Amino acid sequence: MILEVAILNVIPGKEDAFIEAFSKARDIIAKMAGYISHQLKRCVENTSQFILLVEWEELTDHTEGFRGSKEYQEWKGLLHHFYDPFPTVEHYE
Repeated sequence: MILEVAILNVIPGKEDAFIEAFSKARDIIAKMAGYISHQLKRCVENTSQFILLVEWEELTDHTEGFRGSKEYQEWKGLLHHFYDPFPTVEHYE
């Protein structure tokens, strides 16, 4: 099992729109091969910051399967314009 960890810094003032967009995007990722589960948590001290934790069966399920898919393009369109700066994503085993 691989844990994907992304710190998401959302543009201040866009947090509610991000949460709404993520409610659509979560259905996209949940259907991907190798997906196990995810959690999105909002920071208490900095309410514009979120952490996304996604469990994958294999690293390549995320890095090749998801990121190389047409579904990722939809995910990207829903979410990527909310980030500043763009998040760094790391994987843990």
